[in-house]
Amino acid sequence: MARVDYVDHGGSGPVVVLLHSFLMDATMFAPQVAEFGAEFRFIGVNQRGHGDTPATEAFDYWDSARDVLELLDELGIDRAAFVGVSQGGFVAMRVALLDPQRVAALALISSSASPEAPPTAANYRQMATNWLEMGPIDPIVNMIAAICLGNMEAEDWKAKWRAQPTESVEVLVGALVSRDDIVGRLGEIDAPALVLQGSADLAYPLGRAREIAEGLPKAEGPIVIEGGAHFLSLTNPDEVNAHLGPFLRANI
Repeated sequence: MARVDYVDHGGSGPVVVLLHSFLMDATMFAPQVAEFGAEFRFIGVNQRGHGDTPATEAFDYWDSARDVLELLDELGIDRAAFVGVSQGGFVAMRVALLDPQRVAALALISSSASPEAPPTAANYRQMATNWLEMGPIDPIVNMIAAICLGNMEAEDWKAKWRAQPTESVEVLVGALVSRDDIVGRLGEIDAPALVLQGSADLAYPLGRAREIAEGLPKAEGPIVIEGGAHFLSLTNPDEVNAHLGPFLRANI
C-alpha cells in the first residue's frame, strides 16, 4: 500500500468515501462536504500522485483501489458508500469488484468503464511529454481547465497544477491511458449506483455514462446535468447535490 493522504471530515453518520479526478484532490468535493457534512462522515482520499500521496513508480487503478481498501481497514470501516468523479469513478468501480461487501452504494460522476480512446490516449501522452520538457506552461494548464472545468474560475486549481511535481506527471498519465476495460465486469457489481454526466463534458461522451448505467444491475441514470463540465461536482454542485443527497440517504 502506498502512504495515503486523506481527510476525515468526522461525524457519526454513514461513511462516504470521496474519490477525486485526475490532477485534482479531495478538496474538489468541498461543495458536497459543505452541504452534507452534518449528515455523513466524509473521507476524502488523495490518490497516488495527488495531494500529499506520493507516486514514485508505475501503478494502475487496481493498485489505487487496494490503497482505498487498506485505508478503510486502518480506519476500522467495514462498509461505505463511494462517490467518484472521473478517475475517482475508475477506482470506485474497481473497489466494488475487489471487495463487493465493502460497498454500500456507488455514485459515479463523469466516469468511464472503458479504456481511454487511442487518439485521446495519444494526446495525453503528448501532454505529459510537453509537461516534462517545458513544465506546466500556460497552454497546458489552460487546456486542462477548459476541458475539465469549462467556464468555471480555475486560478486556484491552475496554481495547484503548476505546483505538481513534474516527475510524477508521466506516472499519472501512464495509469490514465493504460487502464483496462471493465465494461464486461459491471454486471458483477450489485451495489445501488447513481450515474451522473454533464451535457458539456469535453472529456467523455454521454455514451460512456450510458455504458456504465446499462452494465450495472442496480443503476439509476444516466442523469444528464445540462451545461455541466467534466468535473461536475465542482462546476454544477447544486444539481449534483440534488441527486446525490437523496441517493445516499436511500442506500446507506
